[in-house]
Amino acid sequence: MRWAAAFGVAAALVLAAGAAPASAKTQAPLPAGPHPSEIAKEPCQSDAQHELAEVLGVKGTVGPRTWVDHRYSCPYVYPNGKFVLSIQELSSWNQTYAYFRSLGRSLGRVRPLANLGQGAFQTTDGSVVVRKDWKVLLVNVAGLPPRFAVPPDSPTDIAVTVADVILGCWAGD
Repeated sequence: MRWAAAFGVAAALVLAAGAAPASAKTQAPLPAGPHPSEIAKEPCQSDAQHELAEVLGVKGTVGPRTWVDHRYSCPYVYPNGKFVLSIQELSSWNQTYAYFRSLGRSLGRVRPLANLGQGAFQTTDGSVVVRKDWKVLLVNVAGLPPRFAVPPDSPTDIAVTVADVILGCWAGD
């Protein structure tokens, strides 16, 4: 996970300088296709489930996975609430930036989050949006109670933790 944080800092510096991300210069990400990419499916698979259970101190079950309009989603369901992971796959930098900004407008961008992906922010309900390559991750914590996990954390803290774990899974992308 430290690699993912370091990568986020480096990408933020490149973007702040106004240059295209390094991956755009070397090898562009793959465009959205008719089926979800393996990377998009990772957050809902057993490795991520195991890592999240370890970090959160509580085990949930992953509900039905969906693939609609290039968005792969799954709910993590717990006895006292749930959060939903959604990965939107896009086909260009312009689409990715536009979608990322649109979520900021529609969900209420409260504050930027450093060291997560190539750009991240928290929303008015505590959810987290993260951009990495041509994918945008949404950790929607609207279904969590005010205190959750072991030790009890707020949904806002949980969203950041979950995003960090998922980005650790994506470190090889």
